[in-house]
Amino acid sequence: METIKAYIALTKPRVIELLLVATIPAMLQAARGENNILLILLTLVGGWMGAAAANTFNMVADSDIDQKMGRTRARPLVRHTVSNRNATIFAWVMLVGSFLWLWLLCNSLLAGLFILLTNWFYAVVYTKWLKRRTWQNVIWGGAAGCMPVVIGWAVITDNAPEGTPAQWWQAIVLFLIIFFWTPPHTWALAMKYRDDYERAGVPMLPVVREPAEVTRQIVWYTWATVITTLLLVPAASWIYLVGAVAGGAYFLIMAHSLHHGVRRGKEVKPLKLFILSNNYLALVFVALSADAVLGWETIGSMLGWTTTFF
Repeated sequence: METIKAYIALTKPRVIELLLVATIPAMLQAARGENNILLILLTLVGGWMGAAAANTFNMVADSDIDQKMGRTRARPLVRHTVSNRNATIFAWVMLVGSFLWLWLLCNSLLAGLFILLTNWFYAVVYTKWLKRRTWQNVIWGGAAGCMPVVIGWAVITDNAPEGTPAQWWQAIVLFLIIFFWTPPHTWALAMKYRDDYERAGVPMLPVVREPAEVTRQIVWYTWATVITTLLLVPAASWIYLVGAVAGGAYFLIMAHSLHHGVRRGKEVKPLKLFILSNNYLALVFVALSADAVLGWETIGSMLGWTTTFF
């Protein structure tokens, strides 16, 4: 049982939960009003295997860093519950399985190729290069975490009737929502564990910049996130609009509150913003999911706008 638990831990289950939560609304919106539950479930399984592979490759590459950080010392490779060699084999098996699953069972070679690209980018570009060299690591490296929405969109479009508009612009907006959301989410956590990152030699923003500059950046990216969510409003109904505006307002209030607290020299709790950021993203995507399932008339349609761009 201990070995099984160790392999499950390698996949970072909590991170995968967030990735899968992002995939579902993207697929529901791509097939707005026409939901293929079996295809969604199949995609989630394939996406889970791909994410498990990426997270395991990440743990193998970061095993030296994880030994120096209190937050990660209980990970399987640090405790030697699983060897680096076996973890690497496990990751490759999951990656190949994910690619074949998405290609053959979900009928989307494009989604399978996206999984391969995501793993390469996360394991090589982010983990081995960006993370150890620049404070902008989570800005650009976060692109890997944005890919589930694109993968889900690819599956739906590859299985849609011929002539159905792909509407890829919506997938790009969903990608950008997560892209801009990732820095404030991650930096809030890094503020809490700043000493850990410094000890491990990882140049996270809170390690190389003053707290006021960190929270200023958090505010900017929070604004970018909230504004980007509004770009999807023409392709959705009032349900999504209310969720995006209400959740965005609260997210902005909390980000500004953290920044003002730091500027005034008060004791702050950045972990509260980290937790809120998870809840915020969940709210936006749940609102989009409900909106897509109900398939109500979109705001763009009400105003006579076309939303079929590309």
